[in-house]
Amino acid sequence: MKKNTVKKLFAAGLFLSLALSLAACSGGESESSASTGGDGGTVYKVGICNYVDDASLNQIVDNIQTQLTALGEENGVTFDVDLENCNGDATVLNQIIANFMADDVDLMVGVATPVATAMQSATEDSGIPVVFSAVSDPVSTGVVASLEAPGSNITGTSDYLDTNAIMDLIFAADPDADQIGLLYDAGQDSSTTPIAHAKEYLDEKGIEYVERTGTTTDEVMLAAQALVADGVDAVFTPTDNTIMTAELAIYETFIDAGIPHYTGADSFALNGAFLGYGVDYANLGVETANMVADILINGADPAETPVMTFDNGTATVNIETCEALGLDYDAIAETFAPLCTKVQSITTAESFDDLAQ
Repeated sequence: MKKNTVKKLFAAGLFLSLALSLAACSGGESESSASTGGDGGTVYKVGICNYVDDASLNQIVDNIQTQLTALGEENGVTFDVDLENCNGDATVLNQIIANFMADDVDLMVGVATPVATAMQSATEDSGIPVVFSAVSDPVSTGVVASLEAPGSNITGTSDYLDTNAIMDLIFAADPDADQIGLLYDAGQDSSTTPIAHAKEYLDEKGIEYVERTGTTTDEVMLAAQALVADGVDAVFTPTDNTIMTAELAIYETFIDAGIPHYTGADSFALNGAFLGYGVDYANLGVETANMVADILINGADPAETPVMTFDNGTATVNIETCEALGLDYDAIAETFAPLCTKVQSITTAESFDDLAQ
């Protein structure tokens, strides 16, 4: 957090008071505060807040920034980006948003559901455009009215998870599995719907399941150990940021027990899980940046800009974990291929950048 946070918070209070006064006169509509740079080009101020430091979300943020730079050069404008990370702290998140408003940003980008929800609430009167990314279920969480017509001042990109597709992979690899572990953070909105769908799927098949939850890395480690003691045949985790952050601390627990961990993003597999299934997070970042540019440069209305969803057909298998579990990657890839648009391999690392080194 920046050193001048206190000053910005004071300024934020003044800004909000003025905004409320102006809203009473103007009906709450907000005009762009884009300025002219020293070279005569338009400068757009964009505030980006990432929810936590993990491989998938960091990949989104990196690609948003890279794409905005490219789009700025292409269109003769500058995107002045203020990037912050609240590290899962709601108080810090609210301070960051207040700072963005005090800085008179032209648009906010919220990465992950808690950030998007907080930005939506904070900007509904001022009308500052908000573009979200990696919100798994934007309708059920109330972030948007519908995918086709989000309404208000917000739209974005979703990493919606096809839970049934992951369940199909579990039983394709092990048709005799009779008890599945569900590992997630009950406080994560991104887990609510996928876990409910997983239960429905397993209930229909008459398969038992065991739920274990955690809100911190230490709690997740204990939950993983409990699932091993429960004797589950496989573990499922959706696009849950808490479990994603803890994956490096738990993947060996599952390997040692011979339990494959099936998850909702390739970053889990990067951090040691057996499989990650879902969207291309690099592309998610690119498309999020394209939305930002369309709103700021072309005047697109967030309320009428459909939320973008993606094909969830890529299965990423950690070949090191696969081998450690006594499974043959080629055979697994052949088994999974008819159920996916693509099967790809990865090795364990802390970040995607580490893979390139």
